Amino acid sequence: MHEALSVPLPYLRFIILLPLLGVVFHVFYGARAGRGAVNAIGPGVVLAAFLLAVSAFFQLPDGGALVDRMFPWITAGELHVDFALRVDALSAVMILVITGVGFLIHVYSVGYMAEDADVARYFAYLNLFTAAMLVLVMAENLLLLFVGWEGVGLCSYLLIGFWYTDDEKASAGKKAFIVNRIGDAGFLLGLFVLFWGLGAHGVWSLSFTDIQANASLLSVGTVTAVCVLLFIGATGKSAQIPLYVWLPDAMAGPTPVSALIHAATMVTAGIYLIARLHFLYALSPVALALVAYIGAGTALFAATIALVQTDIKKVLAYSTVSQLGYMFLGLGVGAYGAAVFHLMTHAFFKALLFLGAGSVIHGMSDEQDINKMGGLRHTMPTTYWTFAVGCLAIAGVPLLSGFFSKDLILEEAYAAPHGSLGLWLLGTLGAGLTAFYMFRLLFVTFWGETRAEPEVAHHIHESPSVMTGPLIVLAGLSIIGGYFSVPHFLEAVFAHQPAHVSFVIRYLPTLVGLAGIWLAYVLYVREPSRAARLSQQLAGLHGLLLNKYYIDEIYQAVFVRPVLSASQWLWQVWDTQVIDRLVNGTAQTADASGSALRLWQTGNVQTYALSFLAGAMLILGYYLW
Repeated sequence: MHEALSVPLPYLRFIILLPLLGVVFHVFYGARAGRGAVNAIGPGVVLAAFLLAVSAFFQLPDGGALVDRMFPWITAGELHVDFALRVDALSAVMILVITGVGFLIHVYSVGYMAEDADVARYFAYLNLFTAAMLVLVMAENLLLLFVGWEGVGLCSYLLIGFWYTDDEKASAGKKAFIVNRIGDAGFLLGLFVLFWGLGAHGVWSLSFTDIQANASLLSVGTVTAVCVLLFIGATGKSAQIPLYVWLPDAMAGPTPVSALIHAATMVTAGIYLIARLHFLYALSPVALALVAYIGAGTALFAATIALVQTDIKKVLAYSTVSQLGYMFLGLGVGAYGAAVFHLMTHAFFKALLFLGAGSVIHGMSDEQDINKMGGLRHTMPTTYWTFAVGCLAIAGVPLLSGFFSKDLILEEAYAAPHGSLGLWLLGTLGAGLTAFYMFRLLFVTFWGETRAEPEVAHHIHESPSVMTGPLIVLAGLSIIGGYFSVPHFLEAVFAHQPAHVSFVIRYLPTLVGLAGIWLAYVLYVREPSRAARLSQQLAGLHGLLLNKYYIDEIYQAVFVRPVLSASQWLWQVWDTQVIDRLVNGTAQTADASGSALRLWQTGNVQTYALSFLAGAMLILGYYLW
């Protein structure tokens, strides 16, 4: 890692401080300032942060980094941790995605939340979410990264449960918070083991530069333990098996929140963590294999669930879980640049798809069941063509962004030193399923005749320009994003040679994806009755997928209910029968002792003198004896 260079204050710290200033404004002045000011400040501070990020990007030294050491943060013995920010090629890509896509989502929110009375609280949470993610990706050390890590976890809870008066939405927020706490426990343990391992060699630092410089001092066992524990944290934030279950329920929040979580912020945190610590994972083939196979397995597993979902946002949610699996597959085979490249292109088309879904929901009077839609390409033309671009991109159709990034991961999955034919096959099969379920979603939602209720069909309308504008920009990015030379740009961080594969290995995933699109067209446009018959013939499999393999029910039976039962027992038996009795018994003993001693307080001076004399004689007798 190259020696970092200094940078003036505005180019780093204010990238984070601007969204935080937005939070302060919304919390203390939002209610009084009025909706117009809130709608201007919320997106405005993120736009300003984006412009500063662009400025920092162009000032980034070739192969180097920019550092802003704000102040000494923690000093304990030999440990010294600064509150310091660092921007290199990797974090530069991340902050541009977070602030750029985040700004478009903020603008879209102005229209989507136009009827919500609590818009100031909404933008306060959204600005805080953005700031926390920026802290995470700009942190110069692992401890500060953890602050941002916990910050995005808190904000996800606040935003998923934004409409907290609805019990279902509040429960979804709690589920996200609790599942992520499980992953965070792994992160903390990994951090402790890393600190202990480096400290044993006299290295008392959690700076990424120092960790990389001294990683070779650690034993293979220690490195593997650290990497596996940190990966547990990553599976929580980035929704991989077995901790993916919170992400589909995160759809309970406002749709722009879903776009921000799925595209630009929280779910990319685990990807960034492993990419940032790639030098540790490179020392542990076991950890890399675990990352690769969990990623490939999750990509295929989530894609099968998405095949039959009927909630427009649930289809996209499982799509996100699947696409994150591809990113982990890339990380696991050592193709870090390809994984981050797919992270960026995915941010473009997944934000587009979620905001497009929000536009549909907005125009359909909050309807989310795709079986009650149909024919929307005529009444919502801008939403339709932009959504179609997103579907083409995620399906990996040639010349669009997803074609370049996902196929690059699959090539590396086959040809990289840690790759294998099995990983490539899993990824290729997942690519075909992705194309099928995304075009199933497109055709059922926008093609054919409308299936909406008459009172809903009468009011279907295109969204206002404040919502369609971001869709058009994201559609453009989904088209051209693949031409950004991100893997080459990231060579300053990741020393990696591109894979060389045969024609078949390179283009077969694309053909499989095109076959998936054709199959979706046949089943849902040309012969829709065939899809219905197929569902009946495969009713058992269809039910299994529709119920998401009953994983939530299994977790409920194996983990949730036993924990709740144990908690109930601890409260009823241990707390009330043991702890309360000990506390109450102590009070009763003190009360009884006081009552007994009160009997001696007669007020008779002669009695006191006699007692004093008797006590003195007893003490004297004891010592003389």
